[in-house]
Amino acid sequence: MTQIAKDAAWPELRLAAWQDTYAALRLWTQIIGKVRFELTPWLNHSWGVTLYVTVRGLGTGPIPLDGRDLSIDFDFLDHVLWLRTSDGHVRQIMLRPVSVAEFYGEVMEALAALGVAVRIDEMPNEIENAVPFSQDRANAAYDRDFATRHFRVLAASARVFALFRTGFLGKASPVHFFWGSFDLAVTRFSGRPAPLLTTSATPGLSLAVAREAYSHEVSSAGFWPGGGPIDYPAYYSYAYPEPEGFAAAKVRPAAAFYFNDFGQFILPYDAVRQAADPQAALMEFLQSTYDSAADLGKWDRAALDCALGEKGKVRVV
Repeated sequence: MTQIAKDAAWPELRLAAWQDTYAALRLWTQIIGKVRFELTPWLNHSWGVTLYVTVRGLGTGPIPLDGRDLSIDFDFLDHVLWLRTSDGHVRQIMLRPVSVAEFYGEVMEALAALGVAVRIDEMPNEIENAVPFSQDRANAAYDRDFATRHFRVLAASARVFALFRTGFLGKASPVHFFWGSFDLAVTRFSGRPAPLLTTSATPGLSLAVAREAYSHEVSSAGFWPGGGPIDYPAYYSYAYPEPEGFAAAKVRPAAAFYFNDFGQFILPYDAVRQAADPQAALMEFLQSTYDSAADLGKWDRAALDCALGEKGKVRVV
């Protein structure tokens, strides 16, 4: 990969440079995610409400309606929100600097024009001091360049996450985007139940949802643009329940560290972006943190692990 191609696939994404666009996009994706939530039967661990990385942005995949399907897709290359139904009807909303309230109104109008009757909870999730979408006129930024850069990072990360997922025979999540926390994630499960959560400290995240999400033991990893004490984009990895000794585990690459406040290993995105081989650096983080979680948690690795998948080859049993 040439340096130009590498920089295009793994672009610079300083949080301070795009935090206003990030704040607006987080709310826009929540509106679309909540539409999917209201129209889709519940799937374990909130998997039925997520968004997915597409070749041009983020999308819902097919949402079942009465005898037809709906899809909603953010295109971060042409900067359009597409709303399509399987009977051939289409609406589009241009992505541009508008308030959350205006974007929300346009989405609801487009859905009504497509004959989709849906009402969503207007209160954002996992955001402190949130206001209803229809009343939010403060968040109105949209920088095309940074929206595209963020998509490029998601796409590059998703490719590595998808490869990492092939090395596991047990239950594993899709590579998907959680709009509440605005992160791309992939999760492996030991197959054993986990201790019942008793509290949820995240604002706007109900205890019922948190309990269902962590009903079973997990090793989870993902990408997040940053916020709070981690004021830069980063990869993360954690285990629930966290096994004894996990925080002191030796993980790779050298730039990774355990952040006590979050109970997670953190790898700055720049350490991956600037590596000679970004994919190898990220895979090293995913594998070493999983190894630590699974070994210390006494997972049945002989039954759960396998070699990474190869193109065009069936796994030999």
